[in-house]
Amino acid sequence: MKHHADRLAEAWGELVATARRTVADGLVVGTSGNVSRRIKDLILVTPSGVPYDRLGPGDTTAVDLEGRQIIGTLRPTSELPMHLTVYRSTAATAVVHTHAPHATAVSTLVPELPPVHYMTAALGGPVRVAPYALYGSDELAANMLDALRDRTGCLLQNHGTLTYGDSLDQALDRTAQLEWMCRVWLTASSVPGHTPSLLSAGQLDAAAAQLRGYGPQG
Repeated sequence: MKHHADRLAEAWGELVATARRTVADGLVVGTSGNVSRRIKDLILVTPSGVPYDRLGPGDTTAVDLEGRQIIGTLRPTSELPMHLTVYRSTAATAVVHTHAPHATAVSTLVPELPPVHYMTAALGGPVRVAPYALYGSDELAANMLDALRDRTGCLLQNHGTLTYGDSLDQALDRTAQLEWMCRVWLTASSVPGHTPSLLSAGQLDAAAAQLRGYGPQG
């Protein structure tokens, strides 16, 4: 039992640290984003409307896969439907949702982020934009799931980003990469008289194969 409690406390600490990084990295303003982590059938999630720098060990908030609150008294994030939809539909153990500025700008302009960089392949291919729906709604969660088909990240029209991964670090890194690619595309697109060159499907496939061998090998 103590081991379980220690693991839960450690996971909550990692979640809060990740949430604080989204603010420090300029991916959210105030409490506008949310972060979650899955431990078996328990979903740790940031609470609604609480600044991340005020969260402590006693603020642990968790729900089950049906959204029923299991731990804590603070109300879970209003975007809980998106988080639960990801966990029910994928093998994800972490989800990060932000209002990253460049990504949000791109979400208002195109139905899909043009593949301006090979890191597009790291997210499974060109990143789609989920059609707009009211935040916190089941409609938004459904639109997001469709945009995530064969992808690990998507843009939410006039809203922001959502990425998932095998860890909080991976999900946050995917968010940062997505925001960076959106910034690159916006910058290149703003040069008068020039159109950004884009990568082909074949080039992205080759990059995906190369990326599978990237980093330390176990």
